[in-house]
Amino acid sequence: MGADEHAETDAERAEDATSEADAAFDHDVVVVGGGPTGCSLGVFTGRYGLDTVVFDRGRSSLRQCAYLENYLGFPGGIDVDTLYGLMHDHAEAAGCDVVSEHVAEVRRDGTGYAVTTSDGRTATARRVVAAARYGGDCLEPLGDESMFVTQERDGETRKRFDREYPDDDGRTPFDGLYVAAPVPGANVQAIRSAGHGARVARTVIADVRREQGYPEPLAAHWDWMRRDAELAGDDPDRDDWREWFDDRVPEDCDVDEARLRELREADIDRRLSTYLSEEDVEERTRDAHERLAEHLEAGDDGEGRSVEQSPGR
Repeated sequence: MGADEHAETDAERAEDATSEADAAFDHDVVVVGGGPTGCSLGVFTGRYGLDTVVFDRGRSSLRQCAYLENYLGFPGGIDVDTLYGLMHDHAEAAGCDVVSEHVAEVRRDGTGYAVTTSDGRTATARRVVAAARYGGDCLEPLGDESMFVTQERDGETRKRFDREYPDDDGRTPFDGLYVAAPVPGANVQAIRSAGHGARVARTVIADVRREQGYPEPLAAHWDWMRRDAELAGDDPDRDDWREWFDDRVPEDCDVDEARLRELREADIDRRLSTYLSEEDVEERTRDAHERLAEHLEAGDDGEGRSVEQSPGR
């Protein structure tokens, strides 16, 4: 077997985003909430290759907006129904299932979680992300009273989710449970919500990479498409990228050399896949404009894009 063939075999083995233990779950990631936060998060986890399902049916603050005029990229503003259609289409294009069901509760299930909807569907996942501004109640079955605070209003004592419970990157004391919403500040404007969803998505992906064996200096992942003109020469020198990777592995790394080699080759393959030719850019641009036009035409006809229920894996 030649060196290139060996590298390809290593990359194929390392490309799986989940371990054998994770294969027992329906999904890698369940997202509770399909607004700007949840869909933005799903775009990143889906594009990374994590099997992601987004549940979206519940109270939404954005649905209360008459017309959105401050979301970047729409100089004339955009109606909320069209924005939702675009967000859900984008999440699906990234590989997510978008399901129009309300999540009633989240419970522990072995090393992961079982998510049950009001319609009686149950989906299991290694990781769950709460991404609905008013969606903290579904986490009550986890049994951590520190998630909630009590408030006095109109003579009544009410319990609400403590927005300070997750850290700034969305992590919680529960392994595999993240909260992108509700959190302080980040959910007060749609564009900020989308940005925070992306931030928590990168947290999730980094945690996945750590579990795969990537050392801490290599755990972070950037989703960035480049022009292939940036590559020096006709063929990239994999040895240069191997050297870049190896230089970032700490001396006290406890991952065996064979596994590090697999991860390194997979990471190089992933990097190579982000380079686009001029023809690729032109083709993607045409497709993007056509998809955008479909949503605009649907808006002119007064027909919103429905979200189909997608079965679990």
